[in-house]
Amino acid sequence: HKMTGMAAKKVNITTDDGRLVEATAPIIVSASRSTDIPAFYAEWFFRRLEKGYSVWTNPFNGVPLYISYQNTRFIVFWSKNPKPLLGHLEYLKERNIGCYIQYTLNDYEDEGLEKGVPPLEQRIDTFIKLVDKLGFGRVVWRFDPMILTDEISIEKLLKKVRNIGDQLKGYTEKLVFSFADIASYKKVKINLDRNNIRYHEWDEDSMNAFASRLSAMNKERGWNYVLATCGEKIDITQYGIEHNRCVDDDLMIRFAWRDSELMKFLNVEIQSTQPSLFGEFEIPVDAIQISETMYGIKKKSNRDKGQRQFCGCIVSKDIGQYNTCPHQCEYCYANTSKAIAVSNWRQHLNNPLNDTITGK
Repeated sequence: HKMTGMAAKKVNITTDDGRLVEATAPIIVSASRSTDIPAFYAEWFFRRLEKGYSVWTNPFNGVPLYISYQNTRFIVFWSKNPKPLLGHLEYLKERNIGCYIQYTLNDYEDEGLEKGVPPLEQRIDTFIKLVDKLGFGRVVWRFDPMILTDEISIEKLLKKVRNIGDQLKGYTEKLVFSFADIASYKKVKINLDRNNIRYHEWDEDSMNAFASRLSAMNKERGWNYVLATCGEKIDITQYGIEHNRCVDDDLMIRFAWRDSELMKFLNVEIQSTQPSLFGEFEIPVDAIQISETMYGIKKKSNRDKGQRQFCGCIVSKDIGQYNTCPHQCEYCYANTSKAIAVSNWRQHLNNPLNDTITGK
């Protein structure tokens, strides 16, 4: 699909084997919606970032696309175990590339729905370490998806959320979640059926019941998290729950407003406020607050029209590949089968320097 006005520039690059090829050079990189790069491919990714390019294979037609990192200003990481990033964040700082992390921190330990992730306690510890390194607001908590099964009721889900929410207080400003929509995702349905997980579909009543109780809990526990859903059609704004933008220009403005190139790309003007007669600073309604005296104004929408209908993400280039995540989550949407994912990962381990994530 064409991305008017925001299309990534084309550049010429030299490949590892000395060929001159054309590459797309995105400003914003998503790493990644389709596999867990921080958990399993962090070494690979940072090596490719240093080399200046990697290769992405189009899942629909198998055509390889060269991706150059020469213009990259910001990276959104997605992970269930971003611990390996801790050793690489300094390099991003040196390169002056901004980032934040979408950290999916679920608790399906008792039910064995995420067999490949570290124990919950360790994942919470990683969350806190990352916030200490990157700063408050740069690690977004996701509990995603919220799944109902014979074993997991709304009551039990809320208990799980409460346990993690209490421990993350002061370390995150947001909780993003989605309701497992099993009927719409053939891969998810097949994976759950294959693994004998007796799931229940959410309906409007159960979504409303969950949302109202989550919202109440957020106030009662004093979390005051921003609550947001990812890619959901249902409107639950009456409970103070908004629609999320996971690749989010508001966060980029807050964290990278000094990067004039990125701000130009996002069509953002940075302004400073003047105190009013009463010594208060007034910021326009639709502005993004950066500090008490600074704000950013978006001159146009950066939304990626190529995403799902209810996705609020802005334009970025995702560099991951499906069928490469060995986390073994039972409800996975990114793997056709666990065996294929593990075999691709093993292949990567045999050839970790390759310019493709699968090593072939």
